[in-house]
Order: sequence, then C-alpha cells, then structure tokens
Amino acid sequence: QVQLAESGGRLVQAGGSLRLSCAASGRTASYYIMGWFRQSPGKGREFVAWLTWGTGTTYYADSVKGRFTISRDNAKNTVYLQMNSLKPEDAATYYCAADSRRRYGIVTSAYDYWGHGTQVTVSS
Repeated sequence: QVQLAESGGRLVQAGGSLRLSCAASGRTASYYIMGWFRQSPGKGREFVAWLTWGTGTTYYADSVKGRFTISRDNAKNTVYLQMNSLKPEDAATYYCAADSRRRYGIVTSAYDYWGHGTQVTVSS
C-alpha cells in the first residue's frame, strides 16, 4: 500500500510560479511511475506529467511542456511539480498518483494510488 500526500497549492497571480509536493509513504519502489493530474470543476481529470522513480525519466502533456517540471528527491520520497508562467487555465485541483505496474500511462486508469489533491488558483 502506498500513501500520497500533496501540498503547496495556493492562490497565485497569472505569470507566477508555484511548486507542488507529493510525499510518498508506504511500499514504494524504484520502478514506480509517479504522475501528476489536475481537475477543474466540471471537467475530467487531466494528465499533466509523469516521472520514473528510478531513472528520473519524464513525460509531459503538451499543454504544460516548457512551463512545468516534474522532479523527485529519492531521499525524501517526494515528487515535485514546479509550475512556471502560470495561466488562469492552469487553475485546478492537482493530484499525485503512483503506478506500480510500469504502464507509463496518461490516463487515470493506469495509476493505482492517489492523493487527495491540492488546490491551485490562478488569478488573471
């Protein structure tokens, strides 16, 4: 079992930056894929980025490529999402997720464990 806890969400102005954290506890492994998703009111949960615990390989949605960076600190068992040049359309609840079966997916069904989310609000 893996527990994930997101933090760092807050109100930020458009053009600003924010760093989200996802602390993982429990049974994690180097082959896990860690993902970030987001969900706005009335919309489905949207893929943002994933990263492999072991090698640090990353993959991004086109909508955030060049603005967001996913990274990890293995010693702290924490994954980060650095968000720069934020836009009003980036406002959402951001969720951290873990894939224990190396599916390298961009859909929610590829992930086994989820955090409760952290709210990001972007003012224009």
